[in-house]
Amino acid sequence: MKKIALILLLLFSVSVVFSQEQKKPKVGLVLSGGGAKGLAHIGVLKVLEEAGVEISYIGGTSMGAIIGGLYASGYSAAQIDSIFKTTDYDALIQDYIPRSSKNFYEKRNDELYALTLPFKKMKIGIPRALSKGLYNFNMLNKLTHNVRHIRDFNQLPIPFLCIATDIETGQQVLLNKGSLPQAMIASAALPSLYMPVEIDGKLLVDGGVTNNYPILEVKNLGADIIIGVDVQDDLKDRDALTDATKILVQISNMQMIQKMDRKKKATDIYIKPDIKGFSVISFSQGVQIIKTGEDAARKVIDQLEKIGDKENPVTKHKVIVQSDSLQVSEIKTPQLENFTRTYVLGKLGFKAGTKISYADLDKGINTLSATQNFSGIGYSFSKSASGNDVLTMTLVENPIKTYLKFGLHYDGLYKSAILLNLTQKKLLFKNDIISVDAGLGDNFRYYLDYYIDNGFYWSFGIKSRYNTFNRNVLTDFNNGELLNLFGLSSINIDYSDFSNQVYFQTVFAQKFLIGGGAEYKHLKIKTKTFETTDPILEDSDYVSLIAYVKYDSFDKKYFPKNGFLFCGDFQTFLYSSDYTKEYQNFSILKGEMAFSKTFFNKFTLNLQSEAGFTVGEQTVPFFDFVLGGYGYNMINNFRHFYGYDFVSLSGNSYIKGAVGVDYEIFRKNHLNFMANYANIGSKIFDSDEWIERPAYSGYSFGYGLETIIGPVEIKHSWSPETRDHHTWFSVGFWF
Repeated sequence: MKKIALILLLLFSVSVVFSQEQKKPKVGLVLSGGGAKGLAHIGVLKVLEEAGVEISYIGGTSMGAIIGGLYASGYSAAQIDSIFKTTDYDALIQDYIPRSSKNFYEKRNDELYALTLPFKKMKIGIPRALSKGLYNFNMLNKLTHNVRHIRDFNQLPIPFLCIATDIETGQQVLLNKGSLPQAMIASAALPSLYMPVEIDGKLLVDGGVTNNYPILEVKNLGADIIIGVDVQDDLKDRDALTDATKILVQISNMQMIQKMDRKKKATDIYIKPDIKGFSVISFSQGVQIIKTGEDAARKVIDQLEKIGDKENPVTKHKVIVQSDSLQVSEIKTPQLENFTRTYVLGKLGFKAGTKISYADLDKGINTLSATQNFSGIGYSFSKSASGNDVLTMTLVENPIKTYLKFGLHYDGLYKSAILLNLTQKKLLFKNDIISVDAGLGDNFRYYLDYYIDNGFYWSFGIKSRYNTFNRNVLTDFNNGELLNLFGLSSINIDYSDFSNQVYFQTVFAQKFLIGGGAEYKHLKIKTKTFETTDPILEDSDYVSLIAYVKYDSFDKKYFPKNGFLFCGDFQTFLYSSDYTKEYQNFSILKGEMAFSKTFFNKFTLNLQSEAGFTVGEQTVPFFDFVLGGYGYNMINNFRHFYGYDFVSLSGNSYIKGAVGVDYEIFRKNHLNFMANYANIGSKIFDSDEWIERPAYSGYSFGYGLETIIGPVEIKHSWSPETRDHHTWFSVGFWF
């Protein structure tokens, strides 16, 4: 009898527990879209956890999809808070691609042009969006590493769905299967800000266009109680619609706001954070926005505690963000029309059968993006039979092959110019590109580069350039003989350089370049200063062989904060038409090193050293090293030197050192001090002259501003030797 009673008691206990579990309501959480305002969802989640409310289902749109997807994959509210507090929001919006992910061609492209527009069928277009959203996509892939193999969102720690909009049909698309990061990114692809995302043949944009509050979809999952968090704006009047972003959001919200009365009534616990005064891009105010979510949730804390257990707050196991755990056994790439699989793998920088980190993956994806050859880049992971990762790439080739690019510049040597560029991809072969620059202004100049990019294999190209300027200079390119003869301190010259190269080169790790080739150059220098002599100082053709090596790890070309630069060039001259009748074969060797390091997040130490010399009994003075001035694009052996005016010091050998400090007083605004020292003359390395106390020195104070057209700088410099002061202005990227 005791055994029977014990069994009956056990069955009764199980029945009671089962009954209680059956009665426990399933709570569904609906998170609306709202851009940066959606950060308020984090504050709400904190309060839900404190109140012991366990979420059974989550549905979200746009930012609600991103925060909801992270929570559904296992993150706690505190972890999501930490993630967003450490996110670079400039990169989030602008699709930031680190300079280290770009090859030397792409670095030059970003450091030369202020505006790039697509050009097709003789018509100038505008970009489809500001950003491809790759920074966001890479970040979410890393964050969802623990669920990367899950393809059914009902199998996530918390079942999840999100909403996107089919841009071709205008219909909402429910996303509850596939790649979680891709679904979240599609749901948040705000039109004009982010590129549409293609999933299953559908071109998707922000779900807020069609359904910004997916309450019905969450109820259909089985939710008994709906908690809804609404961060949508109400309709604004004309006085509040002060910019394009607000107008775009107003248009997107019109249809949703009309439906919200009905959806609000269907919500059991409705939470409306006070997001007035914030916009969809107010990410810099994230802390305040999160606080609005907490405040709004606490206003309904009594309702939350009725469905929760405040004595047992919700705790979640901390999700560990993996950084080195991708054992890639296979890489699947699509069949491309214009690019080979080798090209894609070369840009990725890793092969199948290797273990990589997410940093390696991010770098490879950014390198592909930097080529601008793909309008869509995606990837996902599946599990192989051995348990390793299969990386499946999704690439959409950019249909635009032609671009028009624009820039502008002013400096004291070349004066003002507008830069026009025409870039054409796939002109003759796969992977090739041709770019033609024309500088139109006070001194015409052009630059042409045709390049077949074979990635880490040997690449080939042809370059042609023409540079010219007119200026009073302090050197006569003849060791001072003409200046002494006529008792002058300066002469006015017209200088022109026409150079053409065929070259080959290869790149290692995007930072290291080695190459060589042959060059034909025509150099012409004339003056009207010497009326009784031949006005032409030089008018000769030259043929030479070149070799070069370059390592560049700077984070930025202008105002770098960290990195190292090394350049080495060797040029041997084999032939000259010899206008002066004094030519003999000779060679030039030169090199440069520079280093930047930022301390205390504001102060950057800049160090630089360079040297060069000629080899040969008789050299051509027109190829001497020439120091002076700042802010212009340096060609041949012209080099910057503070304290002396443009084209002031010359010699066939020189050594120079510089040290400076840059202080970023506030974002993209710089105060800097520089000091440089040099010895320059005739064959100074044949004696101890080069290590003696520097004969020339100069100092400068400057203010610089980083702008969309490039650096805008003013520098005041002086030299203790001459007691001369010079103030230089430079506007825009150097070209």
